Amino acid sequence: MASQPPPNPSNRPKTALTQLALAMELPFIMIGGVVIGGGFGYFLDQRFHTGPMLALVFGLLGFGAGIWDIVRRLSRSEKSDGSP
Repeated sequence: MASQPPPNPSNRPKTALTQLALAMELPFIMIGGVVIGGGFGYFLDQRFHTGPMLALVFGLLGFGAGIWDIVRRLSRSEKSDGSP
């Protein structure tokens, strides 16, 4: 009987430590999107004297971008795990 070669390290499931790192990274992605979008909107509000309107709009866009990035990262992580 021929012995099986050892599994390729790139094909093995993620360890608990890498999953923990991903879980710790996700809130910062969300907060960063809102802060950057809201900050940019605040800057434009100060420049064009529009009140808080642009800060709210860009803050919501940052929130949407954060959600999109989290979903993208989680789906990529799920695909690399080989999970169904």
